[in-house]
Amino acid sequence: MPGGEVTLVDLTKRFHDVVAVDQVNLQIAPGEFFSLLGPSGCGKTTTLRMIAGFERPTLGQILLDGVDVGSKPAFKRNVNTVFQSYALFPHLRVFDNVAFGLRRSGVARAEVKRRVAEALAQVELTGLERRKPAQLSGGQQQRVALARALVLRPAVVLLDEPLGALDAKIRRALQVELKSLQEQVGLTFIYVTHDQEEALTMSDRLAVMRAGQVEQLGPPREVYEQPATTFVADFLGISNLMSGTSLGTAPDGTRVRVGEMELIAGQGAASANGATKLVIRPERVLLEPHESAGANRIPGIVERIVYRGSTNQVFVRLTGGDLIQSLVQNAGHTREWVSGDAVRVHLPAAALRVLAASGPPAGTGEDGIAPEQERTAIVNN
Repeated sequence: MPGGEVTLVDLTKRFHDVVAVDQVNLQIAPGEFFSLLGPSGCGKTTTLRMIAGFERPTLGQILLDGVDVGSKPAFKRNVNTVFQSYALFPHLRVFDNVAFGLRRSGVARAEVKRRVAEALAQVELTGLERRKPAQLSGGQQQRVALARALVLRPAVVLLDEPLGALDAKIRRALQVELKSLQEQVGLTFIYVTHDQEEALTMSDRLAVMRAGQVEQLGPPREVYEQPATTFVADFLGISNLMSGTSLGTAPDGTRVRVGEMELIAGQGAASANGATKLVIRPERVLLEPHESAGANRIPGIVERIVYRGSTNQVFVRLTGGDLIQSLVQNAGHTREWVSGDAVRVHLPAAALRVLAASGPPAGTGEDGIAPEQERTAIVNN
């Protein structure tokens, strides 16, 4: 298989007076599963479309294995795209859908037969060659679209929310299958999604995008557990964000006042005394009886419990007014909390991260999306 290294250098795309992608710099290694994650209007799909050749960059470079392909048309780039709609030909059999690109390229009949059989085996669809798309499940159609991309042996496979049309159970199963397939074929996958679970499950690395820029880049565990900004903390998964006041450093972290309580945050660091934000994930929040004592414990009242099967999602109102969540495992031996219970909320210092308070980028609304970008969501999804 060919290399598959993708490098974006100051990549910028403007639609009239709207900056959809703003000087994005990324280096994606050969064989990496890389995800672009963010809300609608953040620029992730526009970035993917520029790599694919469907949009021409306003500024910057797109390097594929060191060669600038930014001015080349899509059919002259060694990449292939899998769309959310799959774009299968409904009147053609599975075999003919997968073979379409090979036949257009003038590949010999025997070679077409061999490579289609190989691609269908890779996605575990051998034996379904004669079926038409309407005779397949959504998951099988997704695999046909993948086989059609893989059969052309591209250096890079681009995937634009290909699981978005599937129901939740099939989507979760295919997340594991898709990652396994990517590792098997060894190709570079660049995956666009707004689904945090997909990005965390499949990616080697991910870039969280906001208002056309990369807000944070790194492995899923690092970005999830060590968010760099309040936007990343709030967008990626479920977070408890609390307002506080930094009181300076301590030997084991940063001293922060939340309401009338002083806490130690062992993660992150405030640049100076003053307003700040604290973040902790619900699975790290511990609920204890009201009479419990110790550091980093805040009194609260249980307001609501949501049963989620393997866990209970417990909402607690702290004495300072913040409403936070705790995920309590249904392990069979844990205490059952009910609405109105007085509790102590333990926020372990090692799990509590301090962030500098920040607002949305200039020119954006409170959700971090420029009004113009919301209107151009169809091209900048």
